[in-house]
Amino acid sequence: MSELTPPRLTGLELKEPYDKAAGMSALRYSLKHVTEYMHLGEGLETLAKLNQKGGFDCPGCAWPDPDGSRTPMAEYCENGVKAIAEEATKRRVGSDFFARHTVEELGTWTDFELGKSGRIAQPLHLRPAAQHYTPISWAEAFDLMADKLRSIEPDEAIFYTSGRASNEAAFLYQLFVRQYGTNNLPDCSNMCHESTSKALAEVIGLGKGSVTLEDIHEADLIICMGQNPGTNHPRMLSALETMKERGGRMISVNPLPETGLKNFVNPQRPLKMVTGGTDLTDLFLQVKINEDQSLLRAWLKILYDREKQAPGEYFDQTFIREHTSGYAAMAQLLEETDLDSCIANTGLTRDEIEESAGLIHGSRRIIICYAMGLTQHENSVDTIKELVNLLLAKGSIGKPGAGICPVRGHSNVQGDRTVGIWDKLKPELAEALRNYYNFEPPTEDGYDVVKSIHAMAEGKAKFFLALGGNFISATPDTELTAKGLRKCDLTVHVSTKLNRSHLVHGREALILPCLGRTERDLQASGEQFVSCENSMGVVQMSKGVLEVEDMDLLSECAIVCELARRTLPESRVPWVAYRKDYDLIRDAIAACIPGFERYNEKVREPGGFNLPNGPRNRRFDTSDGKAQFSTTRLTPHTLAPGEFLMTTVRSHDQYNTTIYGLHDRYRGIHNERRVVLMHPEDIAMLGGTAGAVVDLKSNYLRKERTAERFQLVPYSIPRGCIATYFPEANVLVPSEVTARGSNCPISKSVRVLVGPPR
Repeated sequence: MSELTPPRLTGLELKEPYDKAAGMSALRYSLKHVTEYMHLGEGLETLAKLNQKGGFDCPGCAWPDPDGSRTPMAEYCENGVKAIAEEATKRRVGSDFFARHTVEELGTWTDFELGKSGRIAQPLHLRPAAQHYTPISWAEAFDLMADKLRSIEPDEAIFYTSGRASNEAAFLYQLFVRQYGTNNLPDCSNMCHESTSKALAEVIGLGKGSVTLEDIHEADLIICMGQNPGTNHPRMLSALETMKERGGRMISVNPLPETGLKNFVNPQRPLKMVTGGTDLTDLFLQVKINEDQSLLRAWLKILYDREKQAPGEYFDQTFIREHTSGYAAMAQLLEETDLDSCIANTGLTRDEIEESAGLIHGSRRIIICYAMGLTQHENSVDTIKELVNLLLAKGSIGKPGAGICPVRGHSNVQGDRTVGIWDKLKPELAEALRNYYNFEPPTEDGYDVVKSIHAMAEGKAKFFLALGGNFISATPDTELTAKGLRKCDLTVHVSTKLNRSHLVHGREALILPCLGRTERDLQASGEQFVSCENSMGVVQMSKGVLEVEDMDLLSECAIVCELARRTLPESRVPWVAYRKDYDLIRDAIAACIPGFERYNEKVREPGGFNLPNGPRNRRFDTSDGKAQFSTTRLTPHTLAPGEFLMTTVRSHDQYNTTIYGLHDRYRGIHNERRVVLMHPEDIAMLGGTAGAVVDLKSNYLRKERTAERFQLVPYSIPRGCIATYFPEANVLVPSEVTARGSNCPISKSVRVLVGPPR
């Protein structure tokens, strides 16, 4: 098979895209998932605890909850409900399931079919050359892993982390891996917001956003770039609604018109169901794929030229003088900038850019929100620095209603990085681990995701462990990733549900089932809770409510502790005590990670606590102590004849690599995922029609990649640009060409050829 996602078409049906987000349709689809996969009463009781104080954190997105006692009774979205229904499903995957189905057979199933199989109910082992997973005891599984780890060099092992891991589990994981002797800690941040971490750390001194939820409410202007909150973080829409009702305005920048940025019908406000909701976007700019940097430069050029005529009217010169460096160099760059070229790059009209620049000029409190539509390009680090340039010029960092807001996807991906999951060990964390645990951690950088793929493919890695996630489906360059995983001696996945990574395995494989966020965690010292950090740096507790029935599961913390205990018998880390009592883990985090002082006390407060955020208070931990303007080079795309620029996106029935259904109803695409969204005139140029089947090819560094059997869908998208779903199109994303400075995959701007319609 040339692809790991089966090129099987399932019956494309095109309808009119929705013109409103959420509302009654979201309620209807949410209830459908609850009734289909859970007992209705239990489902409703579980949802009542979702994102509530003293309840559990949604395993979906990382959007923050309202503060304190103001959390609505239903602080969740449609996709959050789908995530809970899948995690709390009554369907089971155990020995009988694998007795009926071989690994080869399951490889022909779609990702949707795999995910709907149910919860993994017991530890499973795939022996060398076997075709069926069979049961294995926890003790045997731990011994198998420990024996393998002790038989190889530490740098021959790779330890991946998904964003679903809690702070406690992630801290233990990095502690074990570093005491074992390596920094091979790739994580999902490497594939999404690594460009954010790199750019923001350099120019404002912190690789995170600077705003709070209340800032969103108070903004004069929000610029939404490269994101689709209606699908990927729907609870953001209620915050934007509040901003609009307080008089704020919004500019949306995206190659695709997204329903969630048009009209939002808040299901928590029944009157809105009647009145028709809230128009969120004042101005939609349909920019070409990856020309956001050119748009930002055009805005700066227009405002700068006017600032020269009226100093202090367009830029905040006081803020620039007192809190920034590098303005003169940026000003010189703007002097040399050709505005017409910038406008041409974007695909927008001069009137559109002038109008949007006017909105920026008329606003004192500006927030720029963005997501992976900005972070997964070759020039992503430069684009994010350009974004910061605009905010600095306007003095819109470090005051209420203003700042930068990178919207993280997975629920604790930011928290995992905060507590030490990174292929680079910060000197201050190395010193803390050395002092607190009395061992010498490794200092050499480890493998990130892309480096891990190449290390495995080159035979340099023999052991792969994933703490959550679906590595094969999340990563770029699918075929090379599969080749690497298959070269490993042992691959291990800590999971809740079946996914494709369990079927693309090493010589030997384990699946270790763990507790989900919804489930009670009972340890020797009593019931435990964990904690997560949201997109805005708030750490709060998460405590499951469901009893574990008919499944042999361990918590992520227990799995890490037991693996560490057996692998490192001489370790002085109190692994047994940590497994029994998570308060002890939090005490250790408080001792090693800045900002977590009195962790156990503060995390028990309603709403949790805020981590330190210097830029929020106009403190910039940069090389010169100031926020830094940047001078970046514009790198517009020049396509060869016949080439298109492809971006990969999620459907509305999807979260990350989890496929909840086959209906992208906001875009009017039903019953099919192997689709190419293309401008109607480009379809006509190819000699195709709606539904025609084509193959896609990419060619980077003379390596050709092919994705077979995709159907054409006429759609509103700039000429020369196309959109596909991931993971189906990940096979086309190169691993040799990545974002400069961050090594992030370029999944949002891949040059491809579209074959003639069959």
